[in-house]
Amino acid sequence: MFSTQQQHALAAPLDRANVQYRNQSNRSFSYLEGWHVIAEANRIFGFDGWQRETIELKCVCERERNIGRDGRTGWGVTYTAKVRIQVGAIIREGSGAGHGIDADLGQAHESALKEAETDAMKRALMTFGNPFGLALYDKQQRQVISSSALALGHQVAPSKLTTTAVEPPADVGLELIDPATIKQILSTVRGLPRPALEGFTKAFRKHFQVPADATSIADLICQRQHHDWIKTFMAQHQQLAA
Repeated sequence: MFSTQQQHALAAPLDRANVQYRNQSNRSFSYLEGWHVIAEANRIFGFDGWQRETIELKCVCERERNIGRDGRTGWGVTYTAKVRIQVGAIIREGSGAGHGIDADLGQAHESALKEAETDAMKRALMTFGNPFGLALYDKQQRQVISSSALALGHQVAPSKLTTTAVEPPADVGLELIDPATIKQILSTVRGLPRPALEGFTKAFRKHFQVPADATSIADLICQRQHHDWIKTFMAQHQQLAA
């Protein structure tokens, strides 16, 4: 169903720069905004490659309440929604809720139903992978990484990624390496003499085009291509030192 490029995009880590935060009941919650999720669906599936349908929308609460600091009379409205997302033959559904508070009853309803639809849509798309917020459901957020780390290889063309009859081979260099391997690599690199360590850092930055504002490369070493390049570098260093 999905092309190799699409599979890679869906499995790629989530860029932390796209994550928003809000405080609620003395707790911090991370989330993706609705417009961003739609933009990601267009980028990965194509503008005409997916469909969204609201299959259920229900007002579950409407009551008068005091709003604002002055306690003026207003309305509180709550909606629940169920949205269906279809990508080719794949169908996913999500449920959500939305709340609207306004002095005008119509505005309260509009805010609540829009929020409910957006919430349900995000929950449905989330099941497709990290770019839609799946990574945020992991309390440790191990698949949420910085933009500088993504710049080292987790890139997908912004245009539509189409499915073709013959798929290009997967780029194994972009595969993530396990934490134990990363720890071993860092230990080996840090054991280099200072001149060699400086040479390694300079060469790594140049080869992988590390942004100048990235003060350290330690947290950027996360892919198979990094592992293989460092292995080659260390072998050449040992030959020169012999």
